[in-house]
Amino acid sequence: MTENQLRQCIKFALEHGYQIDEGAFKFLIEISKSTNPLELMQEVITKIENQEETFIISREILERLHKIEETRFEGEAKSIQPYAKNVEPKIEVLEDPTDKTKTSGRIKDYIQYFVNRFRKIEKILKSRSDFKDAVPLSQIRNSPPKSKVKAVCIITEKRERKNSIDLIAEDLKDEIRFTVTPNSDRELMEKARKLMLDQVIGIEAVKIGDNFLKVEDIVLPEVPNRKPRTSKEEIYAALISDLHVGSKEFMEEEFNKFLSWLNLEYGNDVSRDAAGKVKYLIIAGDLIDGVGVYPNQEKDLEIPDIYEQYREVAKLLSKVPEYIEIIVIPGNHDASRKALPQPSIPKEYAADLYEISNLHSLGNPAYIRIHGVEFLVYHGRSLDDVISSVPNMSFLAPEQAMKLLLQARHLAPIYGGKTPIAPGDKDHLVIERVPNVFHAGHVHVSKSCTYRGTFIVNSGTWQRQTEYQRMMGLYPTPGIVTLLNLRTFQTINLNFAG
Repeated sequence: MTENQLRQCIKFALEHGYQIDEGAFKFLIEISKSTNPLELMQEVITKIENQEETFIISREILERLHKIEETRFEGEAKSIQPYAKNVEPKIEVLEDPTDKTKTSGRIKDYIQYFVNRFRKIEKILKSRSDFKDAVPLSQIRNSPPKSKVKAVCIITEKRERKNSIDLIAEDLKDEIRFTVTPNSDRELMEKARKLMLDQVIGIEAVKIGDNFLKVEDIVLPEVPNRKPRTSKEEIYAALISDLHVGSKEFMEEEFNKFLSWLNLEYGNDVSRDAAGKVKYLIIAGDLIDGVGVYPNQEKDLEIPDIYEQYREVAKLLSKVPEYIEIIVIPGNHDASRKALPQPSIPKEYAADLYEISNLHSLGNPAYIRIHGVEFLVYHGRSLDDVISSVPNMSFLAPEQAMKLLLQARHLAPIYGGKTPIAPGDKDHLVIERVPNVFHAGHVHVSKSCTYRGTFIVNSGTWQRQTEYQRMMGLYPTPGIVTLLNLRTFQTINLNFAG
C-alpha cells in the first residue's frame, strides 16, 4: 500500500463523517497486500451506513465486515445492472458561448467589453442592501473632508508599500487613489493583497483630505451562501479533464481501466455499483495535446497530427456506455480558438467526435443543468494568472484560486496576462449565475472543496508529468476521477493510477 492510497482511504472516511481508530489503521496496513484500502473503505462505509449507528471505524468493524473475495472481481463477481441505464437524461444548456464569440478587434470592442464587465458586477454589488447607496467617483472627489463614502470601481493599479497599499481605481468617468493604511486590521490588509488588477469591487472609505481616501472596507461581489440544488435521484456525475491524447505521456492504460470501470468490467462490487449510477461524464477541456502549443512540443508527441489525435479521442470516448451522457468543452490545447470565451471544438478537426450520439460539445465556459444541478464548466486557463499574481496561491491548491474567482464573480479578472481574452460588446466571463458546481481543470492537480454552498473541483489530468512541466515546476496528480453524487453532494475520488 502506498502512502497516497492510505491518505485517500483516510480522507474518504473523514469526508463521510467517520473517524478511524488506531486498531483499524493497523488493520489497513496488514491487509494492504491483498486489497486496495480505498476500495475496502468504500465497501465498509456503505455497509455501516445501512447497518450500524457509529461514527468510529474500529478494527473489529473492519474484520467483521471485510470479505477478501469481494476486493477483486474477476471471475466470481456478482452481476450488477447499471441503475443509470433506466434513468432518463435531464440536460439543459443554460449558456454556451459558441455563437457569441465574434469580435472585430477594434478599440470600440475593448471599451464596450470593460463597460459591460463594470455594469454587470456593479449590478451585483448594488443588489446588496448595504451597498445600494454607492456613488460615482466624481461625487466622492467633490465630497467634504471626513465624509464616509462608498463606490463601485475597477482596480487599474495596485502599489504595495512596506505597511500600506495604494489602489488606483476607476469607474466609467473618473479615477481616484484609495489607501489601505498601516493601522488597518489584518483582514482588510489581506483582502487588499488578494485583489487582482481589473477586478471590479466595492470600496468603503473615509475622505481625509483632497487626495487621501482611507479604505475602511473592501466589498467583493461574492457568491451568496446557500444550499445547493440537488437531484431527487441518486445518480453520479464523473468529473475529469486534461486527457492530452496524442502526448507520449497520455495514460492510455489507466484511461482504458477507467472506461472498463464505467462498463462495470473493473473494480469491486461497491465501486462497480457506483459506476452503474454514473449518468454523466463531464470533461473540462484539453481532450488532446495539440500541436505547437508550447516550445519543442513535437518531442513529446506520440501522435503528431491533430486530426489523428481527435480520432483517437473519439475511439476512446465511443467506449463509454451509450446511456451515459458525455459533455465536453475545449481547453487551450484543443483546436478551438485560444481566446476566451472559446467556441466548441470545430467539427472540421474532430468529425469523429461528433459521430458519438451521446456526446454534447459545448464552448468554454459553459453553464449546464443536469438533473436540476447547475454546473459551471470552465477549462481554467486564467488560474495561471491568479496563482502567479496573488500571494499564497499555489498550483498544488487550485481550488483556492477557483474560490477567488467566485469571490470576484469573474472567470478571468486579469486582462493582458497569460490568458487571452477576446473583447466584444459583452463580457461572457462574468459569473452572473451562481453555480452549484464549479468544475475546472488545466493545472493537472486534483483538488476540491465547498465554498458557500458551491462545490469546487479541479479534476486533475490523464497525462504523466512532461519534461516541460518538470521544468516549470508543475507536479500533476494523474488518473483521478471525482464522482459527485447529485442527490447527496458526497464525493468519491477513484485513483486509476494507484
